[in-house]
Amino acid sequence: MKLKTNPSNEHYLTLMKTLWKSKRRVWRTVFKYLNRPNKRRIAINISRINKNTKENDIVVVPGKVLGCGDFDHKVASIAAVSFSKSALQKIQEKNIKAESILDLYHRNPEGKNVKIII
Repeated sequence: MKLKTNPSNEHYLTLMKTLWKSKRRVWRTVFKYLNRPNKRRIAINISRINKNTKENDIVVVPGKVLGCGDFDHKVASIAAVSFSKSALQKIQEKNIKAESILDLYHRNPEGKNVKIII
């Protein structure tokens, strides 16, 4: 019988516990996507974020942001578990705030005006 193991990353575990305690649907949905097995984790390119957002949107990616593509407009902030080096460079060139999901949760616990990109 195969044993289930939990993630060993302390920051990831803290994020998961915090999102689970939240009563808001947005944060519970992000928790649901983060609680998947490693094979089903999400990786999103900048081009998809650009295509599915408008000016000054707040974006949450429950996974990793990759650097393929460019921005046509300015997004207010992008929160994700991790960013690739090229994605972080492109985000900083456009003066977009790149932050962790936990930072966005503490800044906006109500989850207002947050778009989840999957």
